[in-house]
Amino acid sequence: MGWALTIDNLPRLASSSVKCAVAVIALVLATSVGPGWLSTIPDWLVFPISQWVGDSLTWFAREASIGGLAVQEITRGFAELINKPIEAAVVILADGLFSGSGLDITQSVPPFSWLAIGGVAIIAAYRFGGSALALTTCICVSFLVLFGLWHNAMVTLSNVLVSVTIATLLGLALGIWSFRSAHVENVTRGIMNVMQTVPIFAYLIPTLLLFGYGPSAAVVATVAYALPPMVHNTVLALKSVPAETVECGRMTGCSRRQLLWQVQLPTALAKIAVGLNQSVMMTLNMVIIASMIGAGGLGFDVLKALRKLDIGAGLEAGMGIVALAIVLDRISQAVAKRAAHGKHREPGQWPLWRLLGLWIVVATGIALVFDPTQAWPKDYVISTATFWNDLVSWINRELYDVLDAFRTFALLQVMRPFRDALAVAPWTLMIGLLTIGAYALGGARLAIYCAALAFAIVLTGYWIPAMNSLYLILISVTLAVIMGFPIGFWLASRSRYQTAANLVLDTLQTLPTLVYLLPAVMLFRIGDVSAVIAVILYAMAPAIRYGMVGMSQVPVARLEAAQITGCTGWQTLRWIRFPAALPTLLIGINQTIMMAFSMLIIAALIGTKDLGQEILIALNRSLVGEGIVAGLCVACLALIADALLKAGAVRASTHGHKKKDQEHGE
Repeated sequence: MGWALTIDNLPRLASSSVKCAVAVIALVLATSVGPGWLSTIPDWLVFPISQWVGDSLTWFAREASIGGLAVQEITRGFAELINKPIEAAVVILADGLFSGSGLDITQSVPPFSWLAIGGVAIIAAYRFGGSALALTTCICVSFLVLFGLWHNAMVTLSNVLVSVTIATLLGLALGIWSFRSAHVENVTRGIMNVMQTVPIFAYLIPTLLLFGYGPSAAVVATVAYALPPMVHNTVLALKSVPAETVECGRMTGCSRRQLLWQVQLPTALAKIAVGLNQSVMMTLNMVIIASMIGAGGLGFDVLKALRKLDIGAGLEAGMGIVALAIVLDRISQAVAKRAAHGKHREPGQWPLWRLLGLWIVVATGIALVFDPTQAWPKDYVISTATFWNDLVSWINRELYDVLDAFRTFALLQVMRPFRDALAVAPWTLMIGLLTIGAYALGGARLAIYCAALAFAIVLTGYWIPAMNSLYLILISVTLAVIMGFPIGFWLASRSRYQTAANLVLDTLQTLPTLVYLLPAVMLFRIGDVSAVIAVILYAMAPAIRYGMVGMSQVPVARLEAAQITGCTGWQTLRWIRFPAALPTLLIGINQTIMMAFSMLIIAALIGTKDLGQEILIALNRSLVGEGIVAGLCVACLALIADALLKAGAVRASTHGHKKKDQEHGE
């Protein structure tokens, strides 16, 4: 049952295990008695790659020219061009138009009122998602207005709208180009896969050099971060168009362009809309981080609060981000679902654009007469910052001993010994073990791939920070899986709770990463413990989701056979459910690790000493080469984890198919 071995495969598995064991023993002996450079990375093996990259980019930005124009002049001109739609969006949504100068400056034309914009969101939510989504949107809009967060939320929304528009257009163009050319697809797929693993901060550093400080630089970095899902989904969507649909278009005499725009893209619209939803959420997440280089808005409020340890103000701004994220995510999801079902407006309904236009005219007229509907009066703004700050003070006063004892125990007895063990472990031993494990999972090609990525980290000189990142990832992911999978297993057998659980998980995955830092810092101050807690909170959602999905996919026939043979609940879980769900669970671990890497880089803001901190230091000091190379080292770790877990999932799935064939043969 489950992983039970047959007589035929025992010799093969035993031989493979013996070979791996012998290789491990030989490796340990070699690093123990061999020369010192096998244990400690010698200076001659570390190359000044960061300096080379930094010098090259600096030369490219400041001295290289295209057509007689310096590259930096071109990029700064492009930044000015991007600034135009950003400024226009901010004028329309947040600031309005001003006249005069100095102390005599006055607002000549106000922006659209909160009543107008909020009403647009609510009407769109009702049209696409019904009354429940409209109510949710109304609550979120009310929160932003009543807590005085509306203006900064509109600044953030302005950056999101411009970034999403550029990312969507560019993603569609690259996706269509890749769909039409296999060679282009291979190139773009490789580039997009690397871009998805590069940490957020690493995008900010070259952007600062090329585009300067300001909202336009933030938009460029945001577009680069949000582009991959749009490209991937466009290619997959176009490939999924049925061949008979394409053939029908050709038979009606469509040209290549007509076939694309009138047949393929409309048919693929539902899956493209899913990519748009992912780009929207990644854009919102990145715009928050990009506030470090001039994006402003709610993200800057959270960063400012974190730097001052003003938990109350940070939580309010963070909840504002959550409200904006929920509205954007739910409406974009509803649009995607509507596109998937091919729904149009009901008979007698006005076109949405006409309804929204009418509402804007009516709301603007109301705002001209009744000032509170234009901008909520400051005297009526609600604030809970004092309550949260008092709560933090109470926690520090009343629960300090308990929390500090837990923090000290976790740090000194668990985390630091593990970190130190990884730091002092011979680098050749670590790479050797990785290579042996990769070979056992996927053969020589996977072993060479993983070893090359690990060795690349050695050459950069970032091995110790990489080991610090690895220790935080291993602890965080292990705890997230230990806590998340059992919850998912429990939910899998209780279908009545799954709808509510999926709603909660969807909401957790829409929250920007910065929001998770606040409760961790509130309880455990800055440091590795808070970082691990924030990573666990952020990364546990996919563990729960894939645990629930994996256990729900176990064939009913196997469960009935286990019941007939008298298996206990534990035996059924161990020998039937877990092996059948293993491929899905491995994919869940992969997603958990990817999210953990994403969150760990943000956790550098609260004092970790890993690759994330190296990137943050490089950003603060404008060290372009160091920041990019440290970011690529994070990408190497993420790519290694991704490759190993995908190979493990394929291996588990292959074993499952073989076992199923054996059962049918019997």
